[in-house]
Amino acid sequence: MSSSSVPAPLAGRVALITGASQGVGRAIALAYAAQGAELVLAARNVVALEEVAAKVTALGAKAHSIPCDVTDSTQVEALAHQARERTGGVSILVNNAGIAGSHRLIGHPDELWDRMIAVNLTAVFRTTRAIVPQMIEQGWGRVIMIASIASRIGPRYMLAYSASKHGVLGLTRALANELSSSGITVNAICPGYVDTPMVDSAVANIVQRTGRSSDEARATLTSMNPQGRLIAPEEVAAVAVMLASDAARGINGQGLNIDGGAVMT
Repeated sequence: MSSSSVPAPLAGRVALITGASQGVGRAIALAYAAQGAELVLAARNVVALEEVAAKVTALGAKAHSIPCDVTDSTQVEALAHQARERTGGVSILVNNAGIAGSHRLIGHPDELWDRMIAVNLTAVFRTTRAIVPQMIEQGWGRVIMIASIASRIGPRYMLAYSASKHGVLGLTRALANELSSSGITVNAICPGYVDTPMVDSAVANIVQRTGRSSDEARATLTSMNPQGRLIAPEEVAAVAVMLASDAARGINGQGLNIDGGAVMT
């Protein structure tokens, strides 16, 4: 919390972040803590989750760690219940948990398709459905989807991932319309390749499939950004802070690209 007499922008708000144990989720958790929010942190990796919670606490904010597999509807309902019990009600939801994977159409495994849709889209729907009633009761809320620039384009060999992220953007728009009179906004952030463990996995996949070196694979990903770099998790977090603020009340149903200008809308 700031020692200034001016309250922090997110003071008094309770934010629930899925996939909070690493990468973009971790960066958003720390950014929200610095702005005064109380945090509910959800992820499967309990050890990493507790490490993030400790960092949040060190910043002077409250943190509640709740292990959760967002593909399990029973665990999602329990997450919503525990969040309400511990905090009084969630006012900001960041649907960040997600996975990536690639395969060409021919021979595409059903398991890969099903898993991508389950984690990246169905879990987002279920988590939002479980949490939004708490926002409606408060008459104020922010739902923030961490989508992808793949929500805007159709990257080669990323059929399931692109379909799931396009679905997230469609869900964002439909929910924004449905909830607009409830004091709730719904927006998506659409990053390009972000310097996180997910990109490390993408690099490893390229190496395995093409025989290129790690440096060559990483260069391929960075070349997709006209600025010739990967996006930093903190850049995504900064936009998430803005969307969660009162100042962003007029931004609704939008997908905000953070990709160095690769896709201009």
